[in-house]
Amino acid sequence: MSVDEDTANHGRLLGTVRGPQDVKRMTTEQLGILAAEIRDFLIAKVSRTGGHVGPNLGVVELTLAMHRVFDSPRDRLLFDTGHQAYVHKILTGRQDGFDRLRQRGGLSGYPSQAESEHDLVENSHASTALSYADGLAKAYALRGEARSVVAVVGDGALTGGMCWEALNNIATSGNPLVIVVNDNGRSYAPTIGGLADHLSSLRLNPGYEKILDTVKDALGNTPFVGKPMYEVLHAVKKGIKDAVAPQAMFEDLGIKYVGPVDGHDLEAVESALRAAKNFGAPVIVHAVTRKGYGYRPAEEDEADRLHGPGGAFDVETGKLVAAPSVKWTHVFADELIAIADARPDVVAITAAMAEPTGIAKLARKYPERVYDVGIAEQHAVTSAAGLALGGLHPVVGVYATFLNRAFDQVLLDVAMHKLPVTFVLDRAGITGPDGPSHYGIWDMAAFGVVPGLRIAAPRDAATLREELREAVAVDDGPTIVRFPTGTVAADLPAVRRVGPVDVLAESARTDVLLVAVGSFGHLGMEVAARVAEQGYGVTVVDPRWVRPVPAELVRLAAGHRLVVSVEDGVRVGGVGDALAQAMRDADVRVPMRDLGVPAEWHPHGTRAQILADLGLTAQDVARDVTGWISGLDAEPVEPIGLRAGGSAAQN
Repeated sequence: MSVDEDTANHGRLLGTVRGPQDVKRMTTEQLGILAAEIRDFLIAKVSRTGGHVGPNLGVVELTLAMHRVFDSPRDRLLFDTGHQAYVHKILTGRQDGFDRLRQRGGLSGYPSQAESEHDLVENSHASTALSYADGLAKAYALRGEARSVVAVVGDGALTGGMCWEALNNIATSGNPLVIVVNDNGRSYAPTIGGLADHLSSLRLNPGYEKILDTVKDALGNTPFVGKPMYEVLHAVKKGIKDAVAPQAMFEDLGIKYVGPVDGHDLEAVESALRAAKNFGAPVIVHAVTRKGYGYRPAEEDEADRLHGPGGAFDVETGKLVAAPSVKWTHVFADELIAIADARPDVVAITAAMAEPTGIAKLARKYPERVYDVGIAEQHAVTSAAGLALGGLHPVVGVYATFLNRAFDQVLLDVAMHKLPVTFVLDRAGITGPDGPSHYGIWDMAAFGVVPGLRIAAPRDAATLREELREAVAVDDGPTIVRFPTGTVAADLPAVRRVGPVDVLAESARTDVLLVAVGSFGHLGMEVAARVAEQGYGVTVVDPRWVRPVPAELVRLAAGHRLVVSVEDGVRVGGVGDALAQAMRDADVRVPMRDLGVPAEWHPHGTRAQILADLGLTAQDVARDVTGWISGLDAEPVEPIGLRAGGSAAQN
């Protein structure tokens, strides 16, 4: 039977699952069939929409066991990170929504409070679930509520410092809490660091299969009656662990430990979870799984086990259906290698995302000059500061949304010491299907307040290469180079350059100065053409370096009747705000309007859909600009401090 045929009615058993209670009634044989049907369902659905397929194939049995042992939503189930919650969504009545997974009006790619009472937090940034769980367990204890709290934490997430801060407090409080370590040896790519080496010693030990059988037999033949039973189980485990991994890492924290358990043996996982639930104190259940389990293309994908195909893919091969195109990330990766060839002092750091950020390409050529620190953005930034203090120029490759986690380190560890560190922010602006926690809309506003930090926003491949080289040439402070996701638009040459500012188009009339930030360069050109049809002249400029505001940009503003900025970052504190302040400081009294993203939580959808909602399309911006400039013909010039909005993007 083909995947499509088998999933036409969600599979014979899967079609009967409308909530966790349906799974609790199934026999062992039925559960095995259900697990296979869930994998077929996931592959069929995600192959059409894109999404996180590899992580979810690896947690099928684990999630089934959790919903058989615990009673969601009264018991709270947290996933760190939330991209491994697809099976949880399937088992909690959301199968029908997978036809529109990560699409406008469809299911989110992460847990979502708006979707289901079974989802508590979106949790799409790693290493946070244990802190949520610690607080929940404390709250339920204080309120006298007998509710279980379960946190599923990937071994990759355990490379993040927040996990260890939380574990320290969890051990101290002693409240009932189950921590499931989903150990597949990977976050996006193979997990890096001492913890990963320690866990891999369990997975790779020649006696591991025998150990799993021993654990399974012990779990399967033991009644679960709380602490007395747990001590028996603990004794079995202790002997195993002493043989395989002499360092009692988890127990040294003061938290009980069960494992390693075969994460694809549903009975073993379920038995371990029941023991942990009944113990009445914090317990770690160490489940060893395989990312992409059961799907050959995923298991054979050494890069990331089909972690998150960005679009539809062929079920037979796992390859993307869309024709390859030149991505922003590819341009950056190639240029970084060219820079590194010429400059031996240039090194790179990534936080468990070497492939997605393009750093992996440099690592393949210069492995000794690339450092993957795991999911630890704060450490990545301050480690980069140390590299800079040691005479190197580090390039830190990270998604724009994730650098938010290290603001303090950028501010005080790097910028305050005027260290030459370049941060390259991939997926800047509205990114689309991954939703609000992944939108890179905060960086220009948040980091714009950092003294001495320069921010570049290239508009195309040529300016990305140019501005990256300019960034690594800076030796007296940090720099940021930001760019969006997806395919790079055609190069847009400037007609001339004024200081660092590129003039993209100009007219005999100087009615409007349109400041098009970064990838909005092409939008600016289309807006200028539309406004020109109404008889007004528009000068389109790309600042290139948006923070601090170039003095030349302020002088250009002084020569026009109206200034309009458009950016794909938040308006509050954004580039437009900074330009308005610079104009006030220079006593330039030209009216100013700034268009950008409202500081709100915007739903998932395509980038084009969301920008249309925000009024950030050429048609919308041209209509606004025409209205504002025509209004100046009939009204006195408005002081710059009074910038009432006229666009949907401003309200």
